[in-house]
Amino acid sequence: MPDDVRTQPLVQYRRMEDGTKEEYKRVFEHMKPFEAKLPDRIMTAMALLRDSYSGEMVNRLVHSLQTATRAQRDGRDEEYVVAALIHDIGDLLATENHAEYAAAMLKPYVRPYTHWTVRQHGLFQGYYYFHHFGLDRNARDKHRGHPAYEMCVEFCAKYDQTSFDPDYDTMPLEAFEPMVRRIFAREPWGPHTKEQGGYDSRY
Repeated sequence: MPDDVRTQPLVQYRRMEDGTKEEYKRVFEHMKPFEAKLPDRIMTAMALLRDSYSGEMVNRLVHSLQTATRAQRDGRDEEYVVAALIHDIGDLLATENHAEYAAAMLKPYVRPYTHWTVRQHGLFQGYYYFHHFGLDRNARDKHRGHPAYEMCVEFCAKYDQTSFDPDYDTMPLEAFEPMVRRIFAREPWGPHTKEQGGYDSRY
């Protein structure tokens, strides 16, 4: 067994079915300091977007920063701005389903419509280019009638699809760090997730 597989255990179980309530409580308490450092990991991951795919006039980090900058300057609240910032964070590790990746990160910390907008933005962005490849640019219309449909249309139209401009005065990543820390310091699955009808379930 490689040395890096071994840890300093707080428990004795080798199969989860053998664990006791007390053991799981110890693990969960041990996990809390790690969870509290989530904003640090998000900021690190955002910086790595510089190394995602190239070819456009700005890299994926600048695109993300520009999307958030536009939302910030338009007076959107912090939750919305942070969602705009990390909406493409999955481009490094989940390029084909990056929207799901970002939405999953946000879900315990944001309102349901914010989560839904990030979750669907990949499809809604297709309005601007699907037709070039013989696809239906109106595929987003299968969600017409959803209470966050117009929110997602607007997110893409005003902030996402417009944010490939190398001449735009884009705010730096550090400017968004306090917002990231505040949003991800929320109680996971707290009152914010009960708004707008809430989630049907945690899983």
